[in-house]
Amino acid sequence: MDNFCDALKKLKLTAADSGGDSLEGCLDCLLKALAHNNAEASEKIQESGILQQFPGLLSLQSSCTPKVANIIAEVAKNELMRSSCVEAGLVAPLVQLLNCKDQEVLLQTGRALGNICYDSHTLQAQLINMGVIPTLVKLLGVHSQNAALTEMCLIAFGNLAELESSKEQFASTSIAEELVKLFKKQAEHEKKEMIFEVLAPLAENDVIKLQLVEAGLVECLLDIVGQTVDGEREEEVAELKTASDLMVLLLLGDESMQKLFEEGKGSVFQRVLSWVPSHNHQLQLAGALAIANFARNDGNCIHMVDTGIVQKLLDLLERHVEDGNVTVQHAALSALRNLAIPVVNKAKMLSAGVADVVLKFLKSEMPPVQFKLLGTLRMLIDTQVEAAEQLGTNVRLVQRLVEWCEAKDHAGVMGESNRLLSALIRHSKSKEVVRTAIQCTGVKHLVSMATSEHMIMQNEALVALGLIAALDLGSAEKDFESAGLVQVLHKLLSDEKSAPEIKYNSMILICAVMGSEPLHKEVLGLAFLDVVSKLRSHENKTVAHQASLTEQRLIVQS
Repeated sequence: MDNFCDALKKLKLTAADSGGDSLEGCLDCLLKALAHNNAEASEKIQESGILQQFPGLLSLQSSCTPKVANIIAEVAKNELMRSSCVEAGLVAPLVQLLNCKDQEVLLQTGRALGNICYDSHTLQAQLINMGVIPTLVKLLGVHSQNAALTEMCLIAFGNLAELESSKEQFASTSIAEELVKLFKKQAEHEKKEMIFEVLAPLAENDVIKLQLVEAGLVECLLDIVGQTVDGEREEEVAELKTASDLMVLLLLGDESMQKLFEEGKGSVFQRVLSWVPSHNHQLQLAGALAIANFARNDGNCIHMVDTGIVQKLLDLLERHVEDGNVTVQHAALSALRNLAIPVVNKAKMLSAGVADVVLKFLKSEMPPVQFKLLGTLRMLIDTQVEAAEQLGTNVRLVQRLVEWCEAKDHAGVMGESNRLLSALIRHSKSKEVVRTAIQCTGVKHLVSMATSEHMIMQNEALVALGLIAALDLGSAEKDFESAGLVQVLHKLLSDEKSAPEIKYNSMILICAVMGSEPLHKEVLGLAFLDVVSKLRSHENKTVAHQASLTEQRLIVQS
């Protein structure tokens, strides 16, 4: 350590002589000390004030420059020293050095910047603002044969790509092309993994997704899947997962997805379809998720249903009914839900037996599966009277819905259960379905749904409750009373924020429940007449007209 202290003193004296042997010897001594005991040596370097002289040494660019950058990189490994490096003004001269042609300088500079900015989003954002991304992308292209420099660039990209502000800059460079070119050359698992770690955050950006597709990344990914699908080694399993996950991520962009779909004739689309019947769970999952992503517009959905994809998904689900893979169940149900959105697909999917297979998962205790199951059924029965009646009289289904309507820990499942219960009544308009809902104690949940913060759910609830009142008021009377339906309606009509359709459907419901003596008494007791009279001058003509009709009814029946 004595030699080290001497070196520090000499360094202060010789720093101006940037090319001298004595300076180089001092720097070597510092590097040796840092290698031996980084923490102690870093502290002494900080105390000596040498860091403040380094910006000058860096800007002079001499044979000593790589060693100075190397010392900064070693010092900045120490978390406590990073702020000292920033305060010493080292970031700007290091960024300048990235334009240098000397590969050793570039390597040590990249390491120094990476270590200084490690785990600091503020400093990383500063680097982005200083324009390091285009510079590093150029370096990767020019020095792709230099393994150490390539690795440095990849580590930097991996850190910077996590920041949202970097995506736009990356998109304006040739990063996609460079990474795909580099990827094609790699044989080692570790190197591929490094590139994957950069690709994943970059592929979250839609512009870069399309660039990666155009640069040929998809073909690389399909090759990896082909090579690793039967592999049992840990690295093969990892590569298969990463490649198939990344493939699904690329399909989340509308443009990249349509480019790969190619009106259902694309070779990529066909290859991905072949994953669904695979024996490999990871590929089954990726295949089902890919279909769900392709099924994001009506044209694609209609084409896929017409070409028999539904049966592939049903076969996959059948394989996972008993103790199945939850992620595969969730993905296959997601795909079916999306495919069921276009009206022309609903009847075709129902006749293919989709509802019957989906019902087999009613016993699932996994909220993500429950959520997708409910959404799939709700999409299927939309405008389908017969199917709504058939499912709405299925006591096992309705009981499960009522149970899930109370799943307060899982808001999504609770909301979807309420919506499906309401949809069964609204689309069937069947007295039998209404009776099943009453018997299974579903009415109170629909009353509660009418107070939802989501207007669409309020409206769905009010229409369903209106049908219950119209089709079987006598059986529902007690449930309406105990759930406080009349008070809820009074509140909805009094609230100025209630949407016109909420006010309209609330008045329809008021008129319907007045056929019940106890509910009629409640209506009279809550001074509805005042509230309704005000609505006669409502700006919405339909609301104003219904207010006049409701007012007359209230007057006649008071």
